[in-house]
Amino acid sequence: MTHSCEQPGERKQTTLPFGACARQAVIYQPLRRFPLDAAIIFSDILVVPQALGMEVTMVPGKGPSFPEPLREEQDLERLRDPEVVASELGYVFQAITLTRQRLAGRVPLIGFAGAPWTLMTYMVEGGGSSTMAQAKRWLYQRPQASHQLLHILTDALVPYLVGQVAAGAQALQLFESHAGHLGPQLFNKFALPYIRDVAKQVKARLREAGLAPVPMIIFAKDGHFALEELAQAGYEVVGLDWTVAPKKARECVGKTVTLQGNLDPCALYASEEEIGQLVKQMLDDFGPHRYIANLGHGLYPDMDPEHVGAFVDAVHKHSRLLRQN
Repeated sequence: MTHSCEQPGERKQTTLPFGACARQAVIYQPLRRFPLDAAIIFSDILVVPQALGMEVTMVPGKGPSFPEPLREEQDLERLRDPEVVASELGYVFQAITLTRQRLAGRVPLIGFAGAPWTLMTYMVEGGGSSTMAQAKRWLYQRPQASHQLLHILTDALVPYLVGQVAAGAQALQLFESHAGHLGPQLFNKFALPYIRDVAKQVKARLREAGLAPVPMIIFAKDGHFALEELAQAGYEVVGLDWTVAPKKARECVGKTVTLQGNLDPCALYASEEEIGQLVKQMLDDFGPHRYIANLGHGLYPDMDPEHVGAFVDAVHKHSRLLRQN
């Protein structure tokens, strides 16, 4: 597993992943520029399917691609034993340990992984998709095989996440990025049970290993229909995308779960003054208790770093004012 560096003027196909030192450097760059309150490990959710034996390439202009996706039930036989996944991902653990040492307590370090349904979509679709039609076809036409695959992914994710904590991660986030492609019925059948299993098994294995528990965050993009269920899935924090009204989210999850989010990332295209106003409104809506300010999804490549800084500064400014009041 190597990474081919792309030089100016070249268009090369790369395979995952970066080495530990490169990951450490990338993680640290935002902290040099912005007064952030946490760092997240630089990795990719698709290292798990890769460790299960599937080839994953990064194609310029297209993104992640699986040259041989899962098409039939018997394709599951190509996958490795999920228990070997953690041993295949030692470079991620090494990067976490090196980064934690370099951070020297400055901010906490967050580890993460993709949730089983989201990983399944890539493995079946062969890459990104606007409909996830092939993956959903599996759910309807091959429900038993779908559950088998989701069990395999859960069994791979648990030791991987525990390994991240053992290496130094101080919190864990699970990304169900494709929750919105499932309605409530399919989500409750094919996504939520495995989200719950990951949390339950990770916490049990941490106890068995004598490791201290860490906060766990679940982010199910476009999963607004399942907020109440997610709040009861065993995670300390529920992440929100920008389509969810903060006050309604709080009504759904109750007072004992922390919320994270949820400014529309495209708000960073606004002026710095407007960004400040939007952040103030967001913080006022969420309130000062059990809340982590964040965007409702990731940054886009063409966003002005100065506007990212304006967002971070506005969060700190208005957080201080909220606490004072």
